[in-house]
Amino acid sequence: MRSRQWRAVLLGLAERNVSGPAEADSLDELERLAATDGIAVVDRLVQVRDRPDPATYLGSGKLRELAELVDARHADLVIAEGELTPAQVRALEDGVGARVVDRTGLILDIFGEHARSSEGKAQVELAQLAYELPRLRGQGRELSRIGGGRVAGGAGIGVRGRGEMRLEIQRRHLRRRMRALREQVRRTARRREVTRQRRARNRVPSVAITGYTNAGKSALLNRLAGADADVADVLFATLDPLVRQVGTPDGLTYTLTDTVGFVRRLPHQLVDAFRSTLEEVVQADLALHVVDASSPEAVEHIATVRGVLRDIGADAVPELLVLNKADLADPDRMTGLRREHPGAVAVSARTGEGLDDLRGALQERLRALSPPPSVGTRPTTQRAQAEGTS
Repeated sequence: MRSRQWRAVLLGLAERNVSGPAEADSLDELERLAATDGIAVVDRLVQVRDRPDPATYLGSGKLRELAELVDARHADLVIAEGELTPAQVRALEDGVGARVVDRTGLILDIFGEHARSSEGKAQVELAQLAYELPRLRGQGRELSRIGGGRVAGGAGIGVRGRGEMRLEIQRRHLRRRMRALREQVRRTARRREVTRQRRARNRVPSVAITGYTNAGKSALLNRLAGADADVADVLFATLDPLVRQVGTPDGLTYTLTDTVGFVRRLPHQLVDAFRSTLEEVVQADLALHVVDASSPEAVEHIATVRGVLRDIGADAVPELLVLNKADLADPDRMTGLRREHPGAVAVSARTGEGLDDLRGALQERLRALSPPPSVGTRPTTQRAQAEGTS
């Protein structure tokens, strides 16, 4: 728990000849990320230029403007939308007199706050260390990161490390810790693979819920499986995969797995660290791709998720698109999404609207994917109907 709320100025770069809304959308998401991490955003600053300055990220005039804005808004933190090099962080901090982090560091910090299981904590710490290792500083300053995670002992934004160890000793220590974490993650991945093989031998189809963060995946899991997954209106509320066994209306049993939400430009450190967890999607028989249909960026979110799935080798997994939050969606936007994705199912995990249609679509897709059950394993029609209405 942080002792105080940080006040932040958001910093973005917009390329010349690129319209403003794209940059505004990006900073809107960055503000939501900041709010998820308990940070109050007090202002924004955007510079239009072809590429970041390799030394200072901003031009000299804009850097002075940022320093004046930080002072006027009594901000103690600057969050850059792009990924900063260690040299750029130092130059910005020296220039504005405030703590500076980038989008990747912010996301890693949120993951550090939300991981609950030992597996999730190990994966997040591994990602944090992979990010921090090239950013270690000399002059007695150890790990410099925003708060909430385990790398700096959860001390919080702007808190420096102990500072006694020399830089090379620190690096060796972190590399040893990373090797231990990788082995821990590998052991977990092996256990997960054994479980998946057991399900395959028992011919239990698997469905992985995937989608952009805050699309309503956990709420949908709760509706379909009667589960008790945490549901919160924040980004990355779910980090640890939750598996539940569910039955279709005609009695076919399948597993339903809630997975970590994606976001545009998901840090590669997280993709690498969570690869064993993301294997749940890669190895699934069906991906239930949940979209927040009420979001003006729904089309971009669909493309982002499909891009991440392609990156992890899950693009060959059959997909059932679910347009969630249909009760909140603009009718014209919903019409456009239905027209562009004719096989999609519109639902509201909040009200229950469309859930019967979704159950029917799941049953149809799983029956097409699965061999007929052995004699004696399929329930009677009366029992199946009862299970479908429970």
